Amino acid sequence: MAPKNFSSFIHSIWILLFVFGVASAQLTPDFYDKTCPGAFAAIDKVVRAAIANESRMGASLLRLQFHDCFVNGCDGSVLLDDTPTMKGEKTAAANNNSLRGFDVIDRIKAEVESLCPGVVSSLRAICPITGGDNNLAPLDTETPTVFDNGIYKDMMMEKGLLHSDQQFHNGGSTDSQVEGYSKNPEAFAADFGNAMIKMGNITPLTGTSGQIRLNCRKAN
Repeated sequence: MAPKNFSSFIHSIWILLFVFGVASAQLTPDFYDKTCPGAFAAIDKVVRAAIANESRMGASLLRLQFHDCFVNGCDGSVLLDDTPTMKGEKTAAANNNSLRGFDVIDRIKAEVESLCPGVVSSLRAICPITGGDNNLAPLDTETPTVFDNGIYKDMMMEKGLLHSDQQFHNGGSTDSQVEGYSKNPEAFAADFGNAMIKMGNITPLTGTSGQIRLNCRKAN
């Protein structure tokens, strides 16, 4: 990894590791300059040592961040181990025996904790895995039991429950579509129906292809 890009790489690992407890606009590399001035240097030292020991580790750590952040935002959930009551992301089909670098994250956490105990908090400490894994929240806060355009209205008010949902109305090319659906429930219903029909027409088995099952749960 080129030295000029290494600082940005450390910023990425910083985001993966720590939840700051402040608004996203305040997430900056210098946030802990006063309360834990050695944190950034500690992360830099551990990551550099890990990559020097195994050159592939830089890519592995970036992939670890991608799997954490791409769905539902950067919350550190990919770092959680399985428990008797919860199956974590580590052992999910796409990640099991594939994601690497958890030991590096552990070393970084230990290093920073030794410098500033209890100052830089990881999500694993903020949200313990015994805190209730079955808590549910409606995707549509206004009409959770009705299939309508409510979720688009939530996005317009920046109240999308999932980070990935809110990105549909965040200054991008899909803003106008969200705005249209929020104002016109009939248009949403019609477009949704058409989309489902299109999806159902993706290479269906017809004629002599496949079989008419006697029991839908198993082949004849």
